[in-house]
Amino acid sequence: MLQKVLIANRGEIAVRVMRTCRELGIATVAVYSELDRHALHVRLADEAYALGGSTAAESYLNTEAILAIIERSGADAVHPGYGFFSENTDFARAITSRGVTFIGPPPEAIEVMGDKISSRLAAERAGVAGVPGRNETLQHPDEVVDFGREFGWPVAIKAAYGGGGRGMKVVSGPDEATAAFESAQREALSYFGRSECYVERYLTWPRHIEMQVLADTHGNTLWLGERDCSAQRRHQKLVEESPAANFPDDVRVAMGEAAVKVSRACGYVNAGTVEFLYQDGEFYFLEMNTRLQVEHPVTELVTGLDLVEWQLRVAAGEALPFGQDDVRRDGHAIEIRINAEDPAGGRFAPSPGTITSLRPPAGPGVRLDAGYESGDAISQYYDNLIGKLIVWAPDRDRARRRMLRAIEETVIEGVATTLPADTVILSSDDFVNGTHSTKWVEETLDFSGITSPGIGGGESDELVRRDVVAEVDGRRVSVALWLAGGDDGLARPTSTAAKPRRQHHAGVVGSGSGTVSVPMQGTIVKVSVEVGQSVSAGETLVILEAMKMENAVGAEKSGVVTAIKVKPGDAVSAGDVVAVVE
Repeated sequence: MLQKVLIANRGEIAVRVMRTCRELGIATVAVYSELDRHALHVRLADEAYALGGSTAAESYLNTEAILAIIERSGADAVHPGYGFFSENTDFARAITSRGVTFIGPPPEAIEVMGDKISSRLAAERAGVAGVPGRNETLQHPDEVVDFGREFGWPVAIKAAYGGGGRGMKVVSGPDEATAAFESAQREALSYFGRSECYVERYLTWPRHIEMQVLADTHGNTLWLGERDCSAQRRHQKLVEESPAANFPDDVRVAMGEAAVKVSRACGYVNAGTVEFLYQDGEFYFLEMNTRLQVEHPVTELVTGLDLVEWQLRVAAGEALPFGQDDVRRDGHAIEIRINAEDPAGGRFAPSPGTITSLRPPAGPGVRLDAGYESGDAISQYYDNLIGKLIVWAPDRDRARRRMLRAIEETVIEGVATTLPADTVILSSDDFVNGTHSTKWVEETLDFSGITSPGIGGGESDELVRRDVVAEVDGRRVSVALWLAGGDDGLARPTSTAAKPRRQHHAGVVGSGSGTVSVPMQGTIVKVSVEVGQSVSAGETLVILEAMKMENAVGAEKSGVVTAIKVKPGDAVSAGDVVAVVE
């Protein structure tokens, strides 16, 4: 078995991996950016080392810094989690070339399947049909227009070296092609370190069904069951469940066998997910995620398997001690992603800030995988996933009702979250009946009843213990101090001063003011207008990136741009003025 695992990630997934490692007696090593000095994954690790920097590019995407820490810590294996380097061939090769175990597939499999274009070709060779699309990277927006005219609108531009909806833009017509192409490239580069994109047909009312696979180095490849991930916004999943509702068993078996074919075609080893779109009784290969998925816990709850444990065992060279006929699926599991977003009015605006209070739910069949606790800060520089709430019950409706009960029990204060939207989703007749699709959340559901929460807190004068972190030659060391709560300047913040939240979101026409300000902190990635230019109400003035998502900030009235107060690369805070329209 492995002795010491470095988790090259942060947040919820780093915590998730550490917990299984601890149960197996494996030591863990955390890495952290300047902003994550006090993060939960750092506090739970056996050892922690500073990467430096604040942004992902400066820290968690800094290969040389991670390699240096592997050497310093003596880690014999690396778990990449998801996002960041989890599907990066060069990173996997850099790990294995040093004689360190990469807890994932061989670099060659990542190269084939991590590149979504080559994965489409591999699936075709395995006899598994994909969604119609172009099997080469886009060089110019005109190629998107040509594809749309040939196959019909809308079409989807997608990141070639990533997944999870990051770097994906739906284009409804020729006029949107250039802006969507540029935005997809920026998001792909920011999240995956590669900007390449491709185009494919965008189905009208599909369900997103994915198949979990597990393969060892001894020739065994199994499918463990499907997950329905159709409840999405911005092409990112909100609710996942297993098994899929209203899903014929013969299609389930055929999809599982297709997933095994695709996996074997690229020599896949370890845990992975083959994703499909399902519509009108037919399924199409979408992509293969060569990593652990965010939604893996629903598979764990229905199969009784710890997928992280089997990732570690397979990476250590163990053979799977069970076969396809031994896989059992019992009951129903549902997972919701708790994101730091304000769903008021269906806008899902990023909501960075400090969690002043977090009280998890409890009771039978309830599990919370979180990367934060009370007092932890959600940064604009990273993904906004706070955690995942997962429930299990003997059948789907009892699981749905159990989830609604668990949501009611969950208390998160200091930042807005997607929990109110999850309640709307789970209570909808379409979800109850299992007739929803990937477009359903944004096109059908009514979130007008959700309002922005009041966010705030107070300071305490009570003498309390603070765990303060020092760094000795780049290594994290904790010491305890007894200080007046909230007054030391060194401790993790436990509350924030009350602040009214802005009620409008980027791209939404607001009060009609000519002074245009941003609704959240973030980084300006593009200025779309010039001084002296005439604009219409709602027209995009600047594009703001916050929590790895791009948000268009629009003019609140028609007029002429008289001032631009920012440039690409500028960091801004909520309420900062970026332009003036008169």
